[in-house]
Amino acid sequence: MRRRYLTGKSFLCLLIFSLLPLSLTARPFVLVLSQDDLKDEPPSDPDSASEWDEFGDSDYHKSEEELDPGSWRPIFESDTATIAESGTESEALYYSGLRKIMSAASSGDVSLMEDSSTEIEAAGKLGNPAAQSVIGFLYGMGLMREKNKAKAFLYHHFAAEGGNMQSKMALAYIYRRQDMYEQAVKLYAELAEVAVNSFLISKDSPVLEPVRLHYGAEENKEALRRSRGEEDWDFQILEYQAQKGSPGAMYKIGLFYYFGLRGLRRDHSKALSWFLKAVDQGEPRSMELLGEIYARGAGVERNYTRALEWLTLASKHQLYSAYNGMGYLYVKGYGVAEKNYTKAKEYFEKAADNDEVGGHYNLGVMYLKGIGVKRDVKLAFNYFIVAANNGQPKAFYQLAKMFHTGVGLKKNIPIATALYKLVAERGPWNSLSRWALESYLKGDVGKAFMLYSRMAEMGYEVAQSNAAWILDKYAESSMCIGESGFCTDAERYQRAHSLWWQASEQGNEHAALLIGDAYYYGQGTARDYERAAEAYMHAKSQSNAQAMFNLGYMHEHGLGLPFDLHLAKRYYDEALEHDPHAKLPVTLALASLWVRKNYPDGFMVDMIDSLPEVFPKLQGWVHNVLFEEGNGLILTLVVLLLAALYQRERHRRLAAAPQ
Repeated sequence: MRRRYLTGKSFLCLLIFSLLPLSLTARPFVLVLSQDDLKDEPPSDPDSASEWDEFGDSDYHKSEEELDPGSWRPIFESDTATIAESGTESEALYYSGLRKIMSAASSGDVSLMEDSSTEIEAAGKLGNPAAQSVIGFLYGMGLMREKNKAKAFLYHHFAAEGGNMQSKMALAYIYRRQDMYEQAVKLYAELAEVAVNSFLISKDSPVLEPVRLHYGAEENKEALRRSRGEEDWDFQILEYQAQKGSPGAMYKIGLFYYFGLRGLRRDHSKALSWFLKAVDQGEPRSMELLGEIYARGAGVERNYTRALEWLTLASKHQLYSAYNGMGYLYVKGYGVAEKNYTKAKEYFEKAADNDEVGGHYNLGVMYLKGIGVKRDVKLAFNYFIVAANNGQPKAFYQLAKMFHTGVGLKKNIPIATALYKLVAERGPWNSLSRWALESYLKGDVGKAFMLYSRMAEMGYEVAQSNAAWILDKYAESSMCIGESGFCTDAERYQRAHSLWWQASEQGNEHAALLIGDAYYYGQGTARDYERAAEAYMHAKSQSNAQAMFNLGYMHEHGLGLPFDLHLAKRYYDEALEHDPHAKLPVTLALASLWVRKNYPDGFMVDMIDSLPEVFPKLQGWVHNVLFEEGNGLILTLVVLLLAALYQRERHRRLAAAPQ
């Protein structure tokens, strides 16, 4: 009997690229490159890097809806609902169908889901790329139609050709899974550029990564508590302090609203109001954000002159990231008399000298393009490495370009693809994760599952894990809709299995462990000990102690792996080394090994091997007899009676003992 001793353990998925001599992790962003990765000769043509338009006139002024055509935002945020109503016939059909899909996911109304599919298909026939993208999603899921990967791919291809970003994400992920890096890198490069254009100019937005709903096998209650927005008790205390005049609290609340943190909806008007109140109370950090607000025109009319004024005030309070915004404005010539690269470089250097990663990044761009300085690709690379290792997403974007084009670094398409993907996942379409989390917190599990499934198709590992966990935890209550109605048990198991598998491919050790369990026990798939062992090996490579224990058990019993007691002991010992909580099960397993080695034909071996059959019966007896209403109370009374009789006898003996 395998002993499951790890429960409630958190697993952090690290994006690891093993192609030496470069090693890279998604968190905490550590890049290690050798001299072999650098190219000795820069391109002979000084204009060969002209495609780097970081300081050029790009899509900086575009709205989120323009950057992500067909965005689902009008369905979830009322301030953009009019966009759906003022469009063409195909757009009206698309958004109407999309609303019905979300309603059907919430209520489990199969007929409503059929109606929504009809409207989406009608919009798709009219050539609406966003509708074609959703049709691809429906075929990929097998939702009210037979699952068909070929049709899903075809519809996503049409949608991507029409400019739909979510379909481009889905296609790029498909290509990457199949190691078709040339196709994947082209799409991810375009998506990453859109994502970068949505970032702030001086102070980077906090990384809004999707929240993981589960902590191992259990619900991640602490992370969910922190994501409840205005209903969170901590936020209410902070708001009370702000209303009482605390400038620090005012700044934090403004920050939450500006970036959409802690489960709050992004609200630039509220952010502006709180920042202005904080400044009036002498809070300097708000000045920098006010500079950002006026530079971006977020909730106010864009005004570069006022932006420069606020950023300058912030810099005088040793807020060095404000120098990045000031340098940017001088590079672009916004809010100043004319472009001034010398002054821009000076500001970027001030930021970099004070450990502000944005300064390193911006200097890297200047040296890469030769803006106001002599072009130096190697120096640019060094600046980008520092910025990337401190979590600057734009630096990952530039390094991806260098690997992609072979400028300054040896061309490496797989690494470029992975880096582009890391940046692309922070694009405007990442808002799906916020709406999914909001739905889950409101108890709308069906809608949350639908949104996470959409993100899973786009290659988000956390979404794949969350969607699979919802299916496993909530079963029928997940409102899973299959090919012809509510998901059967087989459909639900198969869908969860597929999601866990995709998450495990991207480094989720908990997912790999569950895939192994699915093959070992035959849950949602045919029992296959060899494939179970492969999955456990994958989890073991990520230092998962439970997987090590399971591999030891399989070697001990010759299930999917050769019968080998020495290897079994090695895996049991490794499990204990990686997790001290494994001491009891490992001790019992080692005792079993000792018996099996010294008395291979004894009755003890037969007794140990019979435990997997006895345990379910014992578990059933405990559940049916001890937990049956009334039996538990009787058993408790019997135990108390025996305890009382024992104490009485003990006192009698003590009294009778000679003094």
